[in-house]
Amino acid sequence: MAKRDENVLVVKRALFDELGAFQGLNPETDLYIGTFLKKENNFFLARALAETDPTHKQIIPYAVFTCGGKILHYVRGAKSGEKRLVARGSIGIGGHINDGDESLFSFDTSTYRAAVHREIEEELRFEGGYEDRVAALINDDSNEVGRVHLGVVHIVTLKHENVSAGEKAIAELGFLTVEELRARRENLETWSQIVLDGWEDLKV
Repeated sequence: MAKRDENVLVVKRALFDELGAFQGLNPETDLYIGTFLKKENNFFLARALAETDPTHKQIIPYAVFTCGGKILHYVRGAKSGEKRLVARGSIGIGGHINDGDESLFSFDTSTYRAAVHREIEEELRFEGGYEDRVAALINDDSNEVGRVHLGVVHIVTLKHENVSAGEKAIAELGFLTVEELRARRENLETWSQIVLDGWEDLKV
């Protein structure tokens, strides 16, 4: 749940446009992430302001969990920090990076990875280890939520399907096949639809 005084990691929308704004998925992760994680290019902004300010993009890790060819699906519960997405289906586990994740000297790639792993291990409980790789960036300027967020899609491969929710915002958790997910596509949040549509390219 978002704290009233939470500060979240952002970059200027103008920088995103300078690098090359896009709609949907973009596999050119090194250019964008490498630039965004330079200390001079990112900073923290009060979440209450960031959520309604399209001149900034909040950087959101969006982890998609897989096991045995299936994808983890859940429904966003009433305790979700993003009230505009409550009751929507999702295949992405993630959240804002806040100033509690910042290292003493800079917010760099290693600090980002540590923040992602913290988020993963807070939101889910699972057995065994996992493999995590960055697969793409995701942007959707077609709605008010997407206009102020920029996602970093992580593909997280688990060794076992025994997974439970670590937070109340996650409900109806379970692994589904790609075909089962596509059958309920219209009930998914927009980012999940975009990831699902491009799944064959992302899973390589």
